[in-house]
Amino acid sequence: MYLNLEDIYVKEKYLFTVRPMLNRDALFSDYSSDYIIPWEPTVYGKVRIRFRTAKNNVDHVYLVLNGDRMVMDKVSTVSRFDYYEIPVQLENSMIVYYFEAETGNMRCQYDTRGPVDDVDMNFFFELKPGFNTPDWAKGAVFYQIYVDRFYNGDPTNDVLTNEYQYIGDKSVQVKDWDKYPAAMGVREFYGGDLQGVLDKMDYLEGLGIDAIYFNPLFVSPSNHKYDIQDYDYIDPHFGKIVDERGSLLEDGQNENRYATRYINRVTNKKNLEASNELFIKVVEEAHRRGIKIILDGVFNHCGSFNKWIDRERIYENSEGYEKGAYISQDSPYRDFFKFFNENSWPYNSTYDGWWGHDTLPKLNYEGSQKLYDYILKVAAKWVSPPYNIDGWRLDVAADLSYSGDFNHTFWKDFRRVVKQANPEAVIIAEHYGDPSSWLQGDEWDTVMNYDAFMEPITWFLTGMQKHSDDFRQDMLGNADNFWNAIAWNNTKLSSQSIYVAMNELSNHDHSRFLTRTNHVVGRVADKGPEAANKGVNKAVMREAVMFQMTWPGAPTIYYGDEAGVCGFTDPDNRRTYPWGHEDHEMIEFHRQMIKVHKENPEFKAGSYRELYREYNVLCYGRFNREDQSIIIINNNDHPVELDIKFGWKIGSMEECVVESIMYTDEDGFNTERYTYMVDKGRLFIKVRAFCGIVLKVINV
Repeated sequence: MYLNLEDIYVKEKYLFTVRPMLNRDALFSDYSSDYIIPWEPTVYGKVRIRFRTAKNNVDHVYLVLNGDRMVMDKVSTVSRFDYYEIPVQLENSMIVYYFEAETGNMRCQYDTRGPVDDVDMNFFFELKPGFNTPDWAKGAVFYQIYVDRFYNGDPTNDVLTNEYQYIGDKSVQVKDWDKYPAAMGVREFYGGDLQGVLDKMDYLEGLGIDAIYFNPLFVSPSNHKYDIQDYDYIDPHFGKIVDERGSLLEDGQNENRYATRYINRVTNKKNLEASNELFIKVVEEAHRRGIKIILDGVFNHCGSFNKWIDRERIYENSEGYEKGAYISQDSPYRDFFKFFNENSWPYNSTYDGWWGHDTLPKLNYEGSQKLYDYILKVAAKWVSPPYNIDGWRLDVAADLSYSGDFNHTFWKDFRRVVKQANPEAVIIAEHYGDPSSWLQGDEWDTVMNYDAFMEPITWFLTGMQKHSDDFRQDMLGNADNFWNAIAWNNTKLSSQSIYVAMNELSNHDHSRFLTRTNHVVGRVADKGPEAANKGVNKAVMREAVMFQMTWPGAPTIYYGDEAGVCGFTDPDNRRTYPWGHEDHEMIEFHRQMIKVHKENPEFKAGSYRELYREYNVLCYGRFNREDQSIIIINNNDHPVELDIKFGWKIGSMEECVVESIMYTDEDGFNTERYTYMVDKGRLFIKVRAFCGIVLKVINV
């Protein structure tokens, strides 16, 4: 400590008091409900913004709001902390702010990175009045189901071999549930369906999930169903077939207008309506168990099988259907698509396809108000009775339309109709890169969190690119890169978006996380499926799950990850759930980590703060005013001894005890309660190789 004449004053003749140094560790504010009151303020309402300091440590705290510097008032003292606050009258626009704390001639600024000597406008706090996200989704545990590969509950609706033609060959019914997907596996079907989901509801409820996110369920010829054929109905191959008739394609017969079995299955209103009824039953059963349902909305493009274009001539002669735009220039859907040659009808194949794929006709919203209105009706229909889904995940949402301005107009209208129909519905967009222009409170609620979750933790724990296309030794264990990526990419998420962001380790578009732990670069086409299984490190997978369940946002499990499923990027990542030979230890670890996540409120909606970093080691705190936890992850292949200074940072007492509530290493995991003494706010702990620990602070 140094002395400055300005910091010394005479209180009595021979008594001198030295003012303390500014305690930078105690300074804190963020976007949580402890520091923004109310948490999601309304337009033209008032908000109280709060800041924390050490007790009697500062002279003044200032809120620098939109360039104006305003004094904050000390409103409370709790234990060894002071809390400052200021009311702010909001308008119908975003506010931008940071803080300054003063002690004598010492001054510290504070932005979203924490205490800094100089703030950076890229890291200013931003608050958008009127932006509300559903409370149920904050910290909710999602479970993503790729239906064809989850469980076959109704063999009578299985796609049959030779039922129809798709991308150069006929459909294939896979009868060996455990067979690896083929390298070109888009036309392979294993038979998973909604009855299978109903049959496994006890399992899902027992796992502890809060919501199911379904990959697309609407009528579609592929197993992934991102090429929608009919937005109004659940595919009977996932639903129910009550009227079975027609024939399979014969050898040498490659035109789907002759696929009468398929045509009847997917155009017969009896089958379509029965499938919608089964879906209603799924939603009702999930809701009865406290589980929400999210559907995948593919609105940028449809499929060449779609009734609006009918490239496959499925609907051409089907009763009750208009002619498709491929069939006739006079089709009522002509303007739903952009055609490059106006002289090619009938059977005009010159329509624009997404990324040039003729199986994925791009929808032309600018050219058709009818299309625009129809999709908005679809958006509202499924979140309304009798279906009552709880939100949408939006496929390639930034690609929709042919211009950026029109894209934003559409998503504003989409949000309006969805929230009017169901104010508690969540809107989650698939997006890579900066999503901030869509997260202003009037379009998306949040995103699939690739940039501020999946990629940083994957690079840190595995050194692998998320498709297993690259391994970088310089990224493995690079704590600086991890924290820098988190700090930067979180600035692109709004305060309201962070706590509902979909935090995944794996999904249907990327390699399985467990496979990334083996550092094998490649894909199934060149390496073969067995290579994805070899040399994996389950301890690293458990570290990742611990991180996922203790990090801000909505942890999202890709079906089978919890059971030890491996796989390179698609289609290998779409292997079947391994019923009968699951990794029960991994399932139980997920179940216990979900329990930890749900029983400790700091993990669902609390603050977070970095506590310690070094090569291959992450340590951070999650906390609110009442509860504090410390998470330590040692990704080294050897033990490490750590000296972690945390008390002031997360709001705990100087002298306290921390108790282990979850522990994992190379030998497995346990939930036995071990206690560690904290001396003067420091924790000295030896951590084993490939180890993760969740420590709960017990103030004494």
